[in-house]
Amino acid sequence: MTSQPDEGGLGRRGLLGVGAAAPFLAPRQAAAQPAPPSLPLKERPDMTLTLHINGKAHPLTLDPRVTLLDALREHLALTGAKKGCDQGQCGACTVLLDGHRVLSCLTLAAMAEGKEVTTIEGLAGADGALHPMQQAFLDHDAFQCGYCTPGQIMSAIGCVQEGHAEKPEQIREYMSGNLCRCAAYPNIVEAIQAAKPQMGRA
Repeated sequence: MTSQPDEGGLGRRGLLGVGAAAPFLAPRQAAAQPAPPSLPLKERPDMTLTLHINGKAHPLTLDPRVTLLDALREHLALTGAKKGCDQGQCGACTVLLDGHRVLSCLTLAAMAEGKEVTTIEGLAGADGALHPMQQAFLDHDAFQCGYCTPGQIMSAIGCVQEGHAEKPEQIREYMSGNLCRCAAYPNIVEAIQAAKPQMGRA
């Protein structure tokens, strides 16, 4: 049985051929159409805030997306807190926020407004006397290269203040978020145990 052409001049086989080719023709036709223009990103205005760091007020004008770590390092030249992983996995950026440990690389600077930020630079006394935890780290050789040490010390202070330094295994558990590539962990535990009584915690 032969295929009869319809009024448009295509027979049944012709229609089937066009239908089979449609998936291959459609992308070409779609690709030929110009893409819609992309919308420009809305510019984010800077914000003005005041950070209270180590007992001093610091007025700043920052992009709202700036982290506390970058505010400390790039805008205030407080470089004790280190940028290790920038993903909250190494603990090198640890500071205290109202006495509690926070990872400053995951904390927006705006979140610290109205709170007291304590960094490694603010631990020593006005006379230069070291904080008991700083002295204990020196006495017990609780560091080697020193890169992670500021974060380790700040986290250790928080660990004691939180009441999580009763036993060595508890210290290891609550300090596990601070990594030391030099593997000074046994000495860090000893330093925390030595500093704890001097920090006024039973």
